[in-house]
Amino acid sequence: MRGLSQRLGIAAVWGTLVMAGAVAGCSSMSSNHVDCNVVKLQQQAGRSDSEIASALGASVSDVSSCHGPEKSGNATSSGEPGPY
Repeated sequence: MRGLSQRLGIAAVWGTLVMAGAVAGCSSMSSNHVDCNVVKLQQQAGRSDSEIASALGASVSDVSSCHGPEKSGNATSSGEPGPY
């Protein structure tokens, strides 16, 4: 009888770990961060902020936070290639 209860305990621990991993994986997928590169491409295609937000599953305020100057890359670049 002791062997059976020990096996059930081990199965319960494994089940708990699997469930915790599944919940942690799902929560990392539902981020409030919006990829501003995708938003910029969608804006260039003529889509409105509300259309983009609906397509990305984000809020309009998250999408509109991507407006403005680019925040990545070389901000001082004039767009011309450097000396090589």
